[in-house]
Amino acid sequence: MSAEESERSRLPFEPNKKRQKPAKTQSKPAAQPQESGKQADKKLTYTKQEMAIPQVVSQRMIRRVAGFCGVPTALGISVLVVSYLLAIYSDIQLAPIAVLLVNMGLFGLGVLGITYGVLSASWDEERVGSLLGLGEFNTNWGRMVTVWRETRQKNS
Repeated sequence: MSAEESERSRLPFEPNKKRQKPAKTQSKPAAQPQESGKQADKKLTYTKQEMAIPQVVSQRMIRRVAGFCGVPTALGISVLVVSYLLAIYSDIQLAPIAVLLVNMGLFGLGVLGITYGVLSASWDEERVGSLLGLGEFNTNWGRMVTVWRETRQKNS
């Protein structure tokens, strides 16, 4: 991968340099040699502010999760209330399995809405993104898959 492709696939809020893994601690700390200047430069540390998701992006994710998760979950709860009220105050008897399946479907959509809400938000601070976020979802899903593959190759 070229430097330009790497820059495009990098998250907008990701640090430019890769963070080094912390050195393993040894049981015998005595008589350790002094680190040279180059080795000290390799051990990069980032502050919490540098590693954190920017506030604008975080709020955008929260709004999307609230919408894509909250609406189906609220509908699932209202199905339970409506089916109860129909059974108590009218002669309409809904099949319990139908209520269960509709309820499970709506709660399942709510769970998927959490993931979709985070992945459909634009991770770029300057760009808001579209209403449904289909383009952002494709971009962010591609980033996740790429990182998963790179991690699997490093561990193999």
